Amino acid sequence: MPKVANSLQHSRKSKSKRRRGVAAAEFAVCLPVLVLLVFGSIEASSFIFLKQSLNVAAYEGIREAIRKGSTDGDATDRAENILVARNVQGFAVAFPSGDVANANRGEEVVIEVSAPTESNSPLAGQFLTNRLLTARVVMVKE
Repeated sequence: MPKVANSLQHSRKSKSKRRRGVAAAEFAVCLPVLVLLVFGSIEASSFIFLKQSLNVAAYEGIREAIRKGSTDGDATDRAENILVARNVQGFAVAFPSGDVANANRGEEVVIEVSAPTESNSPLAGQFLTNRLLTARVVMVKE
């Protein structure tokens, strides 16, 4: 009887070692995929935040620009304050429709706010192709 018990105990140890080896192999295969998912999610969230920040800044800038007596500088300051508060780097604010102060009541006023993804990426900015995200808003002068 002791020989059977000893053989059974040896068999259990062998199975336990094999199970640990399989678990280590599965972990080695799955870890890169999990890391890629986590960092990809962080990067995607960062780009969504950047695009939303540009949209908010463009909206607030154009709301300032369409007011009676407002200038390009007033609207630019309003948009820049939002972008600085949200820590957006390398942004640009432009008025493709021309000087806001010269626009007549009822004319369209356009603002474009843009920023590069590379300098606003928390993780992989140097590994991904740099893109310029732009938000464009059109409103009618009051």
